[in-house]
Amino acid sequence: MSAPPRTRARRRRDTEHRLGGDVDVWVASASPDGIPYLVPLSFDWDGEALLVSTPAGSPTGRNLAATRTARLGLGPTRDVTMIEGVVEVLDLDALPRERADRFAARTGFDPRAAAACYRWFRIIPRRVQAWREANELRGRELLRDGAWLE
Repeated sequence: MSAPPRTRARRRRDTEHRLGGDVDVWVASASPDGIPYLVPLSFDWDGEALLVSTPAGSPTGRNLAATRTARLGLGPTRDVTMIEGVVEVLDLDALPRERADRFAARTGFDPRAAAACYRWFRIIPRRVQAWREANELRGRELLRDGAWLE
């Protein structure tokens, strides 16, 4: 027997907690001709966007730069948060130092020190869904068109 469904307000709090506490996220992207790619990346959440970094020439780097869209998965399958977002691509030196330092401290990885040519990717959520069990499928949408739902 599953727990009763959470309210939208509770799901939003849980989602914001996960964004602030988790360090890794599954990043799904696709090439312009539709070839999918899925990879785990470390991230930092600033309350507005998720910041990730990956080599510019990697499949994910190429896909995010070309399509400017991503779908993210946080948490286990029975307590998942799905995020669809638009992507802003930044060269490593375009990000303010304090923001890059925060990313490195939080994730334990500093792409500025890597030998490969990395880029920053800011993923701004346009849609967020969260659910645990089938009884939470209804009402799973928490954010639509970049605005939190009441």
